[in-house]
Parts: sequence; C-alpha cells; structure tokens
Amino acid sequence: MKNKIKFKKLLIKSLLIIILFLISFLIIDNYEYKTYIKNYNIKINQIVEKIKEKNINITDKEIIEIINSNKNDNNFLSEFGIDINNDSAIINNEKDHKIFIIIDISLIIVLLIILIGIYIKYELNKDKELKEITNYLKELNKGNYKINIDSLSEDELSILRKEIYKVTVMLKTKSLNSLNDKIEIKKSIEDISHQLKTPLTSILIMLNNIIDDEEMDKNVRLEFLRDIKKEITRINVLIQTLLKLSKFDSNSIDFIKKEYYVKDIISKSIKNVSSLLDLKNIKININGDKDIKLNCDLMWEIEALTNIIKNSIEHSYDNNKIDIYYNNKKTYIEIKIKDYGSGINKKDLPHIFERFYKTKNSNGFGIGLSLSKSIIEKDNGKIYVESNKLGTTFIIKYF
Repeated sequence: MKNKIKFKKLLIKSLLIIILFLISFLIIDNYEYKTYIKNYNIKINQIVEKIKEKNINITDKEIIEIINSNKNDNNFLSEFGIDINNDSAIINNEKDHKIFIIIDISLIIVLLIILIGIYIKYELNKDKELKEITNYLKELNKGNYKINIDSLSEDELSILRKEIYKVTVMLKTKSLNSLNDKIEIKKSIEDISHQLKTPLTSILIMLNNIIDDEEMDKNVRLEFLRDIKKEITRINVLIQTLLKLSKFDSNSIDFIKKEYYVKDIISKSIKNVSSLLDLKNIKININGDKDIKLNCDLMWEIEALTNIIKNSIEHSYDNNKIDIYYNNKKTYIEIKIKDYGSGINKKDLPHIFERFYKTKNSNGFGIGLSLSKSIIEKDNGKIYVESNKLGTTFIIKYF
C-alpha cells in the first residue's frame, strides 16, 4: 500500500483554502447585494420626497405598487441613453459594481496564486526527495550504509524512501555478515593450519629418520611407524570433525528425529569411548529413569554425548569415576555428566565451546565440544558447564 499521506495533506490544505475563499465570496456577494439595495432605496426615497413636495396627486400605496410592479410600458430611461436591461440608472451602483468586480477578480487571482504555490511547493519537495533518494542510491553503490533516513518524521517518508531504508539495512547486514564470514574463514584456516602443523612436522621428522637411517633398529622403526599412524589418525579425526562442523555451518543437515530411550543414547555413547575408559581404568555410573525418552536424531546425539564423555575422561584422574544423571523435569529433559578431575580454569570456562579453543591440559584439537554444542542446539537443547577444583559437570537441557 502506497504512502499517500503527503498528497492527502495537500488535498486537505487546498480544500480548506478553497472553502475559505468561497466563504469570502459569499460575504462579499452579500455585502455587494446590500450595497445595491441601499443605493436603490436612497434614490427611491429621494424621488418619493420630490413627488410629495410637488403635491402630485398620487398616494403612498400607488408609489409602492409602482416600485414593486414588473410593468415596463414606457421606457422613460432610454431617452437618457440608459439600457434598462444592462445599465443601472443609479451611477453609484455602476461604480460599486466595478469595485466589486475588481475585488472578485483579485480574490480569484490570489486563490490561484496560493493553489499554484502549494502545488509548486509540493512538486519541489518531491523533486528534492527524489534527489535525496538518488544520492542515497549513489552512496549505497559506494558501499556507504551510514544513511540517516530515520531523521524525518513518519509523515514525510514515501514508500520508496522506506523501501530504500529496508534495502540499506539489509545490504548493511549482508556486508557485515560477509566481512565477519571472511574474518571467521581466515581465522579458521589459520587455526586448522596450526592444528595440522604439529602432527605433520612430527610425521616428517619420523619419516626422515626412517629414510636416512637404513641401519635403524627394527623396534625403533616400528615405534616410529606406530607414532606416524597415531598422528595420521589424529589428522583424520580433525578432518572428519571439521567436515561435520562445516555441514552445520552451511545448514545442510536435516535431522531425522524420533523417540529414543535416553539410557540407550548414553550407553551407545559410552561404548564409543570404552577403550579410553579401560586405558585409564575409569568407571561410569548411570542414574535415571529408564523409561525417559528423547525426541532427537540418534546418530548425531550419540556424537554429541560421545565428545562430552570423552572430554570428561581426558580430564579425569586414572582409576576414578564419572557420574551420569538424567531425569525428566516436565518442561525439559536434563542430562548431567560429572567428572572428578582437576576442573577447568575460570578464565577458560567461558571459551570451552569455542572452535579450536584448547585448555592447558587438553590433548585434542579444541573442536569436539564445539561440535557437541552445535548438535545439541540443533536438537532444541542447551548446554552449560560448571567447574571447580573437585571436577567438572556438563549440564544438557532438552526443551
């Protein structure tokens, strides 16, 4: 719907002026009529007085009848060159008539000047706005989005100006997003390069040692090969995790959600880290109602919990335990994963879900928890962390 506020104001203003002038015309016309009546009555009164002075045999009643009669049998005035249909026998009326014509014409001219002035001003304002809009577009083409279009009142904004403002905001947002995306891509590439540099350097050193030393002991060579395999596996894990994260970043993942028992999701997640549990001799205790179900994508949810449990194991002391609690809070389902390790430093706590952020005691790449957070949020959940010197607790709430 087009914005016609200014045009409506123009019409209302013009209509008010026309009404004002019409009222003025009516007042002048009434005054003109009364002036003519006064002039006629004065002259008639003078004629009657003259008749009475001469003692002419005529009554007042006859005089009034003559004045109100429409008969025109003898055109006495024509002898003096007065046209009874077009001329006034009273000279004052002729003078007054000319004055009133001048006044009427003057009023019409003033009215026309005012109306033309209003419309000229309207057109000039419109041209001014069009010029401003053209300048806005030129500034947008230059990439300048700092346009103060809100400074005008709502009544003075045309639909076009509003649309340009919307486009300005949209382009500014896109420009900022594009800039932020470039910064993020640059940062991610730097982080990935840094993460790959260490294992690749280690692999090259070990390969050079194997190649240069033909007499190398078989057991040492085998140890080098195991270390190379380990580093390649770490790189593969990094690449696979990055691929998963990139799918979330591009919104190219469609979650297939179904009802699953929470205890089954936790059990399958623990199974994925069973070798690490055995290595550190850590026991996991699970407590919760076995009938609680969660509406989620099973594969991705197992991925999320696996990363969190793995993080808890890595930060736990050997020969220790991890407690996992889950329950239904009516408005949400809660899962708590608590370890009894050294805890997370306060300065690290706000950043542990950031991509490539590594704590002092971390051995990973700093992307597992970031991936878990993306998955949980995709499943309408929120993840929080609490930590102190006695251990760390991850709290997950699914709404």
